[in-house]
Amino acid sequence: MMERDFFEQVWEIVRQIPRGSVTTYGHIAAALGTRSAARTVGWALNAVAGRTDIPAHRVVNRCGELSGRYHFGTPTLMRELLEAEGVTFDGDRVRLDVHLWIPPVR
Repeated sequence: MMERDFFEQVWEIVRQIPRGSVTTYGHIAAALGTRSAARTVGWALNAVAGRTDIPAHRVVNRCGELSGRYHFGTPTLMRELLEAEGVTFDGDRVRLDVHLWIPPVR
């Protein structure tokens, strides 16, 4: 049951990411007090593939890369969704200096 609670906390944070912003798996884990659980944050987001109420496309890896892109309908959909929100890229990486949102520690 503890894993489900953690997943729900992840989803709650992801719902708070402002449109046009991104955060990282590690920042979400740190906000939940478990910096080492970044991979588990990824599992929580994989569990909601296809749901539109949780904007999982706004979560990137620590370098700004779209490491979760293959969990969307097509390999380009994650980037397309971000660009539609005004997120800019430098090559294949989100410009974290412009778009990074850091969730508050809980």
